Amino acid sequence: DSTNTSQQRPSCSLPIMAEDIRQDKKANFSALTEHNNNGVTRTSGLASNKTGASKKLVIKNFKDRPKLAETYTEDTWLKLRDAVGAIQNSTSIKYNLEELYQVRMENKQECLTLSYCSPAVENLCSYKVSPTLYKQLRQLCEEHVQAQIHQFREYPSRASVLSFLKRMNRCWQDHCRQTIMIRSIFLFLDRTYVLQNSLLPSIWDTGLELFRTHIVSDGAVQKRTVDGILEQIERERNGETVDRSLLRSLLGMLSDLQVYKESFEERFLTDTNRLYAAEGQRLMQERDVPEYLHHVARRLEEENDRVISYLDQSTQKPLISNVEKQLLGEHMAAILQKGLSILLDGNRVTELALLYQLFSKVKGGLPTLLQHWRDYIKSFGGEIVGTPEKDKDMVQDLLDFKDKMDNVTQGCFNRNESFINAMKEAFEAFINKRPNKPAELIAKYVDSKLRAGNKEATEEELERILDKIMIIFRFIHGKDVFEAFYKKDLAKRLLVGKSASVDAEKSMLSKLKHECGAAFTSKLEGMFKDMELSKDVMIQFKQYTQNQSEPSQIELTVNILTMGYWPTYTPMEVHLPPEMVKLQEVFKLFYLGKHSGRKLQWQPTLGHAVLRTEFKEGKKELQVSLFQTLVLLMFNEAEEFSVEEIKSATGIEEGELRRTLQSLACGKARVLNKNPRGKDVEDGDRFNFNNEFRHKLFRIKINQIQMKETVEEQVSTTERVFQDRQYQIDAAVVRIMKMRKTLSHNLLVSELYNQLKFPVKPGDLKKRIESLIDRDYMERDKESPNQYHYVA
Repeated sequence: DSTNTSQQRPSCSLPIMAEDIRQDKKANFSALTEHNNNGVTRTSGLASNKTGASKKLVIKNFKDRPKLAETYTEDTWLKLRDAVGAIQNSTSIKYNLEELYQVRMENKQECLTLSYCSPAVENLCSYKVSPTLYKQLRQLCEEHVQAQIHQFREYPSRASVLSFLKRMNRCWQDHCRQTIMIRSIFLFLDRTYVLQNSLLPSIWDTGLELFRTHIVSDGAVQKRTVDGILEQIERERNGETVDRSLLRSLLGMLSDLQVYKESFEERFLTDTNRLYAAEGQRLMQERDVPEYLHHVARRLEEENDRVISYLDQSTQKPLISNVEKQLLGEHMAAILQKGLSILLDGNRVTELALLYQLFSKVKGGLPTLLQHWRDYIKSFGGEIVGTPEKDKDMVQDLLDFKDKMDNVTQGCFNRNESFINAMKEAFEAFINKRPNKPAELIAKYVDSKLRAGNKEATEEELERILDKIMIIFRFIHGKDVFEAFYKKDLAKRLLVGKSASVDAEKSMLSKLKHECGAAFTSKLEGMFKDMELSKDVMIQFKQYTQNQSEPSQIELTVNILTMGYWPTYTPMEVHLPPEMVKLQEVFKLFYLGKHSGRKLQWQPTLGHAVLRTEFKEGKKELQVSLFQTLVLLMFNEAEEFSVEEIKSATGIEEGELRRTLQSLACGKARVLNKNPRGKDVEDGDRFNFNNEFRHKLFRIKINQIQMKETVEEQVSTTERVFQDRQYQIDAAVVRIMKMRKTLSHNLLVSELYNQLKFPVKPGDLKKRIESLIDRDYMERDKESPNQYHYVA
């Protein structure tokens, strides 16, 4: 046990079995221990009589610290220097590695020889030679690196860029390999002395610092290296094949040497900007938009692959940002102006999806795309609505256009809410640029789908069509126009029995009620109620007529319509046959007997009949309108009549009569002959019964031309809507003034816009206010003309 513990290594124990030998029993085993000459105490195996007893190897400190030979430090450094030189020059080391790593130390004064091997560097470090050793090693490495710069400075200028880069890469790889090997020899120095001195770089960092200082930081060498790398990247961008592993190694070198950003990245991004700015300008002129978009996508993919293959990860964000800016950001408006309409017109969903994807990456890209998308819808839709020649197909075109735009938002624009809302706003804007007409045509379109004989769609398909119609219907401001035309068409379908399906009718009614409220559909529901009540009344009437003493040969069916629910029909006095007049009086007597105080008004324009007719071919039944019936019945009395004679006998209005005669004599089922022949009915024409008429069917439906809407009817319906709107404006003004008592003109107009559900111009509101003032519902303030007072 040495007392000079500060100069000696600490002792260590190596337990061999699980049990320890108690320290207080040490004296009992003194006779059983053996000491060797290097201070190792070995416990004898005789210390315990029991099998498996624990053994303990105790290594004790030297009593005195061994001394180094006088030339040991110098000799050892010479060997280490030779070894480092051999590594740097890639030659064989003169000394055996074991000899290099294991140098024997001998204390001649005490004749104590170390019997175990101690590493040379560790020995030097243990005897405080570390500072000198580190300094010598650094100087040795620096001299070697300084010698390497000459090969690059003197490298032939005419030599290829690639050979220079390969030389630089080989030098760098050699330097890294040499530094690793040198560090492995001086590992103890690196992990003790260097680690304890925070200001000193490690051996590896020293190697990097020397390479950076003496080779890479050399202006000419660095410029030639970076120029070469940039040239190789440019070649690759132009489609040539380059050595990516070489580029990865060289750029890794710049990154490891911490000069990547200032020496390479800044120049690389500048060159990238310049390249893609020129490329964007050129290709925008040369290529169409779909091709250009695919090119941009390919370029972005290439640059991302470049980052993965050899560029530093930190370059990715600024690199991709530069490419997107130069190829997309600078040309957003031009791309959209040149190609968006082409893509949408051609329904090129792949390119539209790519367009959205690319624009979503650029600052301000999606708002710009959104605006052009909105403008396109307004423009395209405006053409559909604003072209009177296309009115026949307007609604179908609108439905197709809406489906197309929905598919684009769903499949290409990632269901972006902003784009969906912009589409709705655009539809609402263009569809109301032409007041009333879209609403009227939508009503007619629904009529064509709900009318009997429409075999285009099954019930499920019809339901889907109605749902799509309701989407277009939502965009319309003047819903009262739709209601007026829809009500008129519904009346025809119900009265003439032309409705395809009661379920479909009620489904449409339910959709309108859900969309516009119960007030909107109350009259339409009343029409259905009237038809159901009429069926009950007719059952009772049949029982009533059967009890009559003289039952009629004519079967009469009457629909009782509540005047407030149904469209307004212009009364027309016609001359009915006596049998019909008598039957009308019988029904009138029956009905008023049950419902006293009511007034019945017959509407012959809506009547229809089935006539049994005899031709040479045989008996037929003709399904005709009441006007057609009156004309045909005349031919029971005589064989030929002129237009004037028919008009005088029937009392039918001239225009209606001409259309009726045209349907009977000029249509597909010509039960009358016109003389002279022709498509139009003239004043001097004469008509006779066509006894030679032939048809494959027994019951023939003759086209009821009077059921088709005339221009006068359209104008009349529109005028009624306008009149109803005036009443609604008057009622709203009185309602607001009654509640507020006094109100300024601007506030009154604002309130009216909030309450009215149809579009109205300020001038029209002003006229209605003036009208109410004239009728003493309200008055102007005497001092302030813009102030109104309610008159109780």
